[in-house]
Amino acid sequence: MTDTISERLDRLPVTRTLRTLVALLSLGGFFEFYDIFFSGYIAPGLVRSRILTPTTRGFFGISGIAGFVAALFSGLFIGTALFGFVADRFGRRTIFTFSLLWYTAASVVMAFQTHPFGLSLWRFLAGIGVGIELVTIDTYISELVPRHWRGRAFAINQTIQFCAIPLIALLAWRLVPISPLGLDGWRWVVLTGAAGAIFVWWIRRRVPESPRWLAQHGRIDEARRIVENLERRISTETGASLPLPAGRAESSAPGSFGEIWRGPYLRRTVMLIVFNLFQTVGFYGFSNWVPTLLISRGIEVTSSLRYTFIIAIAAPFGPLLAGALADKVERKWQIVVGALGIAVAGILFGQMSAAPLLIAFGVLLTLSANILSFSSHAYQAELYPTRIRALAVGFTYSWSRISVVFSSFAIAFFLGRFGVPGVFAFIAGSMVMVMLSIGLLGPRTNNLALEAISR
Repeated sequence: MTDTISERLDRLPVTRTLRTLVALLSLGGFFEFYDIFFSGYIAPGLVRSRILTPTTRGFFGISGIAGFVAALFSGLFIGTALFGFVADRFGRRTIFTFSLLWYTAASVVMAFQTHPFGLSLWRFLAGIGVGIELVTIDTYISELVPRHWRGRAFAINQTIQFCAIPLIALLAWRLVPISPLGLDGWRWVVLTGAAGAIFVWWIRRRVPESPRWLAQHGRIDEARRIVENLERRISTETGASLPLPAGRAESSAPGSFGEIWRGPYLRRTVMLIVFNLFQTVGFYGFSNWVPTLLISRGIEVTSSLRYTFIIAIAAPFGPLLAGALADKVERKWQIVVGALGIAVAGILFGQMSAAPLLIAFGVLLTLSANILSFSSHAYQAELYPTRIRALAVGFTYSWSRISVVFSSFAIAFFLGRFGVPGVFAFIAGSMVMVMLSIGLLGPRTNNLALEAISR
């Protein structure tokens, strides 16, 4: 019966019903991205409040911006590596709700901290919740949408999520340099993201559990009711009968951690570990540090935040523009092109001093990074079967979290020793490793059923 559920989902045409489900899950992800990305934008405010310093005396000191960034990604590592499996055990819908409430509450507490240790502690705890949410949303979307629309669905998903970045940049530009009502501006930026908790139950009521997950766990009647409801709504919207499902099956045997190290999954696991170790150097190395990198070029704080806001406006347009090709160009090559764009635009950004050129290459780097992001999120969620999807994605994705912990301090080191050009030389080298790992080891996935890819 598991295979019947998958077949019925894969032959669904794309209508308002499916787009709405993806949009609702993406709205939850919007607040997740808000929580991840505000680090770099509030960094000048944390320095202005004298809680943190731009650099640290020791390589792993917690008194600087690098320690603040590392605290978040240490939590993300714990959330993805140790708790990624919970969505496989308790369901996508339940964990989607729980983790959103978790990290929202932790961020609210963090907004009132006045000491580096308390700030880092609550940032770490928020990171655990965000890490669980990252894995859950990717697995959730990959299992709800038909095979011919997975790339486009992730493009829509990340377009909505990346809209959080211009909002953060705008709020930081207007609030960080001031203290409304006597409360530091950076605290207002953090608290604004807590609005996610207001929407969580509203989203939960409108998004069903993954029928694939229900069928995998023997809850066939529930899975059938959800699919029948989707079929009825979509048939009404198209005004036509749905096509017959094709025969495809996936084993209903329970999965285990050891499975990702056997058979066809071993090569994929190694590939994704290497990929995730290096991809975040480019992605977060820019987004978490761009205001600080601009300030280090002699640009004063207010102008730095204004330039950052202009660059951030480009964030949603990467997946939006590439979405039209998301299911036409093989996913692995989208990732390679995105990494190449980060390397080239980053090297050029590091050489510029004029504001228009800094902004232009910052925009190109942002577009490239976000193309890499949406295509890689879709890609890694496709490579494993339903029974271990969240566990495998969580484990391999966790290497990117631990990578950012160390790369944050490495970027601080390169910035101090070699300036902005040195930072982007480090980033470019990391992007070469991304291109090699995916280009040489990555399987093809476009327009293939999840069950066919997992075989």
